[in-house]
Amino acid sequence: MIGQVILVVYNIADAFFVGLAGSDSSLAAVSVCMPALMFLSAISNLFGVGAASVISRSLGNGDSVRVKAASAFAFFGCLALTFFYSLFAYVFKDSFVDILGGTNPLVHRKSVTYLICTITAGGMATAVSVLFSHLIRAEGRSVSASVGISIGGISNIILDPLLIFVCFPKGSEVLGAAAATAISNLISLFYFIIVLIRIRKRSFLSFRLSRSIFKKNVSRDIIVTGFPAFVMTLFENISYAVLDKLMSLQGLPMQVGVGVAKKINMLSHCIVRGIAQGSLPLIGYNYSSGNYKRMHDCVKISKRLSVTTAAVLMFINLIFARALVSVFIHANTPSLSYGAAFLRILCIGGPFSAGAYIYISFFQAIGSGGKSFILAIMRKGLFDIPLMFILGGFFAAYGIAAATPVTDIICFGVSNIMFGAYLRRLSGNT
Repeated sequence: MIGQVILVVYNIADAFFVGLAGSDSSLAAVSVCMPALMFLSAISNLFGVGAASVISRSLGNGDSVRVKAASAFAFFGCLALTFFYSLFAYVFKDSFVDILGGTNPLVHRKSVTYLICTITAGGMATAVSVLFSHLIRAEGRSVSASVGISIGGISNIILDPLLIFVCFPKGSEVLGAAAATAISNLISLFYFIIVLIRIRKRSFLSFRLSRSIFKKNVSRDIIVTGFPAFVMTLFENISYAVLDKLMSLQGLPMQVGVGVAKKINMLSHCIVRGIAQGSLPLIGYNYSSGNYKRMHDCVKISKRLSVTTAAVLMFINLIFARALVSVFIHANTPSLSYGAAFLRILCIGGPFSAGAYIYISFFQAIGSGGKSFILAIMRKGLFDIPLMFILGGFFAAYGIAAATPVTDIICFGVSNIMFGAYLRRLSGNT
């Protein structure tokens, strides 16, 4: 949970300190680039969540050879895909930023700066550090995984004001924030390298390139299991990019308002997503070892904790929406009013999304890629993007924002049905 929250803290910290400069265009630039930055998380989830599932199930079966192969394939796969994404972001930077909603000339220029620094220069460190947190956590070292990600977030909070207001000249706030993010991820990566060196004699993880990584269907199992997590994060980013693009057509104040609102709301989502991902190794281990009662108990406890947490956060966002948004938008402008209204709309889907996350993680943990893929594309992409256009046609900007909670409610209902059907079939087989 801490690891997931810290991923959003990076961007929230950037938005907070950039917002102190009082420039809507700078704040919009950081928001516009958020989906591009979070796509690095999608790459890490593709290999990290997939490998974590394979590793936990292999540990349950006592197959250490498969653990070594899975961790090695995940590492080199993540490196390769991140390299090509970073190269793509640099070559097509202008078109990429425009697609993300940075068509305003001032926003565009600052967005390109942020994109090059965080993705092209810092992308490798970001993706690999998150991957290492998944792999270390899969062996049961949750504290080490969380500390590594937390170090990066804390470093970013310290470096942001230093680089934005001290090291870089006035007007370069976006560059300072981007540099702070890139350096912080590098610090996090160094921490994980030190941890891996220290535990190498007690760990089954391996990062050696050999033919064994393509044996025993390891690569196939990782991709099939991790692909839904990749798709969910990818579609999440595409969804936010579409949201930004549609709001940019409504005007800069609405674009800035929804950008801040979705950051605050994403913090709530990441807390409950962390709970879901934290349950993944435990579910996979007990499923593989045949302890279905403990597996089911883990799902129930995780769901109860996740939904309750999300409900509390929803009420906090509803009651203190304007105060929360004012942390980033300091002047009493239309952006502040729009941000508060959008946050109240977006947060309604929190408890429903929390329940769906648990079921998605369950199907990932047991290696049921098909079911988790269906839920992943349903939660983001299949319904919410069309609903943005449909509801936006009736209720303008507020309808665009309402598409997110409506989709969360639909996905929660379907995931409940799928999980219940699977449990009945499992009980029938045993």
